[in-house]
Amino acid sequence: MAGATKHPKPVEATIMRAFDPEVIDAAWASIEQFIPRHVDNHPKGGHRPRIDDRTCFNVMHVRLTTGCSWVDAERICGGKVSDTTVRERYSLWVNAGVFKKVAANAVVAYDRIIGLDMSEIAIDGSLHKAPCGGEGTGPSPIDRGKLGHKWSLGTDAVGIPIAWAFDGANRHDIPLLEPTLVSLRDHNLDLDVGRLHLDKGYDASTVRALLETFGFADVVIDKKRKPGEPKPKKKVAKEGSHTMGLRWPVERTNSWLSNFGQLRRSTDRRAGHREGQFCLAVLFIIVPKLIDHRDHWCR
Repeated sequence: MAGATKHPKPVEATIMRAFDPEVIDAAWASIEQFIPRHVDNHPKGGHRPRIDDRTCFNVMHVRLTTGCSWVDAERICGGKVSDTTVRERYSLWVNAGVFKKVAANAVVAYDRIIGLDMSEIAIDGSLHKAPCGGEGTGPSPIDRGKLGHKWSLGTDAVGIPIAWAFDGANRHDIPLLEPTLVSLRDHNLDLDVGRLHLDKGYDASTVRALLETFGFADVVIDKKRKPGEPKPKKKVAKEGSHTMGLRWPVERTNSWLSNFGQLRRSTDRRAGHREGQFCLAVLFIIVPKLIDHRDHWCR
């Protein structure tokens, strides 16, 4: 209908793209190039045939998106490979830095094909459950002290993940800001930043000093209300506006990531394994956008 307001796709619809066969195939093509080559050191070659990497990846994908156990993911995928084999393969790929390389490569690919909008970037943290504990977890201040994990995420103006860092749920956003900015620099994007947006949790002199050392001059930080100050009057938001300013893209991307079951409730006990899941989720966020861009321009 002419003149109808266009609404963004709901989070559930966006996450369901991770089950699109075309998206899975494209994600596998990106991962495959970074997997270390297997060398068969068996002296006589009399062992059982090695399960191919693609079959293992299918189980990893199901576990990430649904949040189920390795055993359940094995069953969902038809029992073609044991959960023990997939766990070993996943650990091998994590130790080889496969998922870190894949996520960084996805960001570069998006920048080259579509183009990152670095005029307005935002950084914010997100807390989630980690009932099994382990490295990089801590008592969550918003979940009655239960164990949880936290990531700090930086996005461009439209919500594409461009930098991230990890720690326990008990860590404040401020200590995670520096490693997030280091991640931004490692992706060679720090010099392209226009304006940086932060919420009031970052309203501190130490944060401003840190941003100066990284060369960020144009920074917007929400002000904290000091003790004794009157509450600000509520502003009526105009139609189509966002009361949180230009921080809404990072909030939306945190919602996208949180809908991956293994990130929302992580059962990994190693920090590297948890980071691998996050990087894989970043890939599944960017790949559909590249496919949509191709389809739009190849009609």
